[in-house]
Amino acid sequence: MNKKGINKLKIKIYPEFKKNSDFIFALFLIFLLSPLLLILSFLVYLNFGTPIIFSQKRLGFKNKIFTIYKFRSMNDKYDKNGLLLPDNLRITKFGSWLRSSSMDELPELFNILRGEMSIVGPRPFISKYKKFYNKEELRRHNVRPGITGLAQIKGRNLLSWEEKFHFDIIYVDNYNLILDLKIMFKTILKVFNSEGISSRNLSQNQEFKRDL
Repeated sequence: MNKKGINKLKIKIYPEFKKNSDFIFALFLIFLLSPLLLILSFLVYLNFGTPIIFSQKRLGFKNKIFTIYKFRSMNDKYDKNGLLLPDNLRITKFGSWLRSSSMDELPELFNILRGEMSIVGPRPFISKYKKFYNKEELRRHNVRPGITGLAQIKGRNLLSWEEKFHFDIIYVDNYNLILDLKIMFKTILKVFNSEGISSRNLSQNQEFKRDL
């Protein structure tokens, strides 16, 4: 078999291997981290009450909408007119810690078990953003979205939307086992060092909008 044929075979084999290994790894992590998940659930309940889990519609693999699960990190306070306060007024110190430590992302392990996400891949954004993507940016949905990705190790919240999409497309065109392992390792380092986080963007990234 020539080099071109071997590359085609790799392209066909790795996505299936990645999906199966993600399932096994997520199952292992849920079992290993179950005490931490229970403690975090209790702390979220003490700080915010119910629901403990935040759910939201996101755009995923092949542009299919799915429900993402995260630990809740904001309260439900309203202004005098009965309107929900802005995110930066509803996130608490505990919620900020959850996000900066990425602990709020742990329930996404169950999204992996459901086949909706991967350990590594482009981060899934809210479904309403689909109408703003150009044809090239939509290619970020040719792979399953991830808990972490290339954009996250390149700058996390400090990147512009265009930079995030740029790194997402690079990942889609080049993903393989070695790259995934490098991203996972660098993610762990960045989480422990709290790199790529700004207080300005901690409550929520700037909303993505583009003239249609």
